[in-house]
Amino acid sequence: MKTVIVTGGLGFVGSNLVDILVEKGYDVVVIDDLSSGSLKNKNDKAKYYFEKVSVMLTFELKEKVDVIYHLAAEARIQPSYKNPLLWFRSNVESTAVVCDYAKKHNCKVVLAGSSSCYGGKFMNPYTFTKKQSEEVCEMYSKVFGVSTVIARFFNVYGPRNPLIGEYTPIIAKFEQFKKQGKPLTVVGDGEQKRDFTHVYDICEGLIRLSEKEWEGEVFNLGTGINYSINELVEMFECEKTHLPARPGEAKETKADITKTTLKTGWKPVHKLKDYIKEKLNEIK
Repeated sequence: MKTVIVTGGLGFVGSNLVDILVEKGYDVVVIDDLSSGSLKNKNDKAKYYFEKVSVMLTFELKEKVDVIYHLAAEARIQPSYKNPLLWFRSNVESTAVVCDYAKKHNCKVVLAGSSSCYGGKFMNPYTFTKKQSEEVCEMYSKVFGVSTVIARFFNVYGPRNPLIGEYTPIIAKFEQFKKQGKPLTVVGDGEQKRDFTHVYDICEGLIRLSEKEWEGEVFNLGTGINYSINELVEMFECEKTHLPARPGEAKETKADITKTTLKTGWKPVHKLKDYIKEKLNEIK
């Protein structure tokens, strides 16, 4: 049985990954400081440490660790403008801690990257720290021989999508507003396009990437299809209201998954329109 560590394993993607890994028979250890994760997402078959990732500086397990899925991070673009130092500590330093643990214990690292890096690393503090995290992984591969790989997520949706006020991911926000009978809030003109990817597809992609040895390569986990926010509003069959455009956000994201499919065989299987149709049926 393989032993794996999932940092941020009580969060949106992390908790779904933990459930899938447990179901597949892995021995799963979770490190999560509960800064954004929830105990509601706990899996009774996994082992939990409610600590920051820095605990790994002195962390020892009896079992040999095969893979670290490093998902713990400060997410969201807009809040990163207010406290960039927190984003550096949480994203860049934590990745160095994880990679150094992997170096000492001879295990693989799978890093949760971000599609925002394609807009340029100086778009905002969040994107910069995600790019820096990728470079930390690559350095540990090139210099120390640690197997590291980066999975760049595109807009993720699905079960446990977090409701975090103003910065709630758009699919979750639209679901919430639809239930409440409110108009959907559209930032800017609504013509910005996003590649929406189901969390189960993301998790399967992470597991596929963990099955091989890498040297800091970057792989996209997306669908290769994007929709404008206005198209999303139409899918939810709602009225809309507009908010001012926000700085630091890309006009368009769309994954090229050719390399991911070629190297790992991974392909997404969930469709956004099917998911929304199912949600609308639940609401009715």
